[in-house]
Amino acid sequence: MSGAKTEAEPAVAENGKAEAGPAPTDPNDPYAGLTAKQIKNKKKRERQKAKKKAEKERLALGNGGAEASTANGAGATEGKGCAEEKGSGEGTGESKSKKKKKKKKKKGGDAKAPDVIMRIIGKEHKSRGEKKPQSYPPSVALPEMFPDSKYPVGQIMEHPGDFNTFRTTSEEKRAADRLQESMYNEIREAAEAHRQTRRYAQQFIRPGMKMIDIVQKIEACSERLIRKDGLKRGWGFPTGCSINHVAAHYTPNYGDDTVLKEKDVVKLDFGTQINGHIIDCAFTIAFDPMFDPLINAVQDATNTGIKEAGIDVRLCDIGERIQEVMESYEVTIDGKTYQVKSIANLNGHSIGSYRIHAGKSVPIVKGRDATKMEEGEMYAIETFGSTGKGFVHEDMACSHYMKEFDAPFRQLRSRKSKQLLSHIDKNFGTLAFCRRWLEDQGQKGYLMALKELCDNGIVNKYPPLCDKAGCYTAQFEHTILLRPTCKEVVSRGSDY
Repeated sequence: MSGAKTEAEPAVAENGKAEAGPAPTDPNDPYAGLTAKQIKNKKKRERQKAKKKAEKERLALGNGGAEASTANGAGATEGKGCAEEKGSGEGTGESKSKKKKKKKKKKGGDAKAPDVIMRIIGKEHKSRGEKKPQSYPPSVALPEMFPDSKYPVGQIMEHPGDFNTFRTTSEEKRAADRLQESMYNEIREAAEAHRQTRRYAQQFIRPGMKMIDIVQKIEACSERLIRKDGLKRGWGFPTGCSINHVAAHYTPNYGDDTVLKEKDVVKLDFGTQINGHIIDCAFTIAFDPMFDPLINAVQDATNTGIKEAGIDVRLCDIGERIQEVMESYEVTIDGKTYQVKSIANLNGHSIGSYRIHAGKSVPIVKGRDATKMEEGEMYAIETFGSTGKGFVHEDMACSHYMKEFDAPFRQLRSRKSKQLLSHIDKNFGTLAFCRRWLEDQGQKGYLMALKELCDNGIVNKYPPLCDKAGCYTAQFEHTILLRPTCKEVVSRGSDY
């Protein structure tokens, strides 16, 4: 027993692997020359084959082809061992076609979301209480995810300063808060649409994609989630995708085939709105880890600005703290070290109804406006860091335009200018728009008319804002709401 080996039992080598045993004496044995493991696998394949053959016969009988099915089944039985070993024959072809059909059906459902590969951005998406999960690409409407129409509350923070401590317990302030609950819910719905759209963007964006394809996918997604309905709900402004030394206000016009590169730094800035309540939120995309300190600097500066903001806080104090944090960082790019600088002539801003820039500016450097923030106001707290001069100028082809909020009456000479103004009033009002959107809506030969509107002060143009060529800039931005009792960062998500 100790050292004997039978014909039905394979030998075991010193390394623990099975050796081929001697051939069986029966020449008709289909398992001749096989090890125990090979015999087991072959029997398993035979069982699978028999199951597929029985399914094929059942289908053939159901279609009125009983005789053909029986004949094929007999042939398959006689040549069973050969068909199994070669992996060919009629049954194999049938199984392959079934596999293809199953694969096609699977593709028609929800695709698996790809991994987020960009730097810093949170990799894990945390649920915010939705009843139904979002698909990839996003196709589930927000009312299905939140059937009670109560959208997630943003990050709640106390207003800074001892003079604001009474607000958390004041019954009068609580009552004032409750009166605005309907408006708050609309703002939160717009913020939720923004969160889910940017999550989708973080998943699909890859180096090698055209910038115009990226922004159009983002705009299509946000349009679907916000359930675009004229001026009642839709885009807040065009999707900005400013690259490297371009800090803001760049979106590709048609014909611009700019491609995202591995070492690009892109500021993705887009907005959503419901009944004029605009969510203005932005983040920076980079794939190379050498840009991590730049991104960290700007994100830290933005979070500092949010922390310092509040009712009765001076705008200049916020700017001083932002600059202090921003310029405490250094970044080494291609072996050269740069101090991260706040871009002095870019600011955050207050947001009004259908008005992205409502009049107040939140500086990101010290020594500016001493105006105070007030109860009930909305602000976009945004910061920009640069490895260049820390000062931007207008450059490149213009894509962003916006009608002046208090536009003066002007007698327009050309019929096309009047038609274009009417189109802008109907589709955008005082919200920002871009040339792509005009062309998507069927406008042709409109550039001279648009120039006349700009020359008359009815429409303002916003060209790309650039630091010196060769440098890198980054941006982070959140929308905050100064409620009577607290400060709510409505656009905060698990990503940033």
